[in-house]
Amino acid sequence: MSAPMTQAFTLAVDPFGKLVVTLADGTQHVGALVARAFPIAEPEQSISILSAEGKELAWVERLSDLPVHAREIVAQALQGREFMPEILRLDGVNSFSTPSVWQVQTNRGPTQLVLKGEEDIRRLSAHRLIVADAHGVQFLIRDLPSLDRHTRKLLDRFL
Repeated sequence: MSAPMTQAFTLAVDPFGKLVVTLADGTQHVGALVARAFPIAEPEQSISILSAEGKELAWVERLSDLPVHAREIVAQALQGREFMPEILRLDGVNSFSTPSVWQVQTNRGPTQLVLKGEEDIRRLSAHRLIVADAHGVQFLIRDLPSLDRHTRKLLDRFL
């Protein structure tokens, strides 16, 4: 059994919205950052807490290892740092040749993206895809087989 954290610490957010990490020895680090080691494959595991200078202060093996308050602070910090909407449904495309405009439903609401070429769809595994739009935003398709039939049929035209 491994230790859930490399060092005891507490987390808080200061009045300016900066993350404050207080280590067991009492030293405080204002403006700390939180980063996932494997944001797509294991989003709830392997989280590093870094000083503003990028030095690792603590390691969290599993997010569930943290007390509820600290878990909420880490989740909020991660949400502010990461932006990768997840495609839940593909409503339509204007063309099956590229560039094409896709109308999609994401976990952050409806939007449209411009696919410049088929090479902007990258397969991460048999079930996971990353779709990069013309503006550099990356969209995640977490579980291809779980998508509705219409979405899978449209995606098949590009894969």
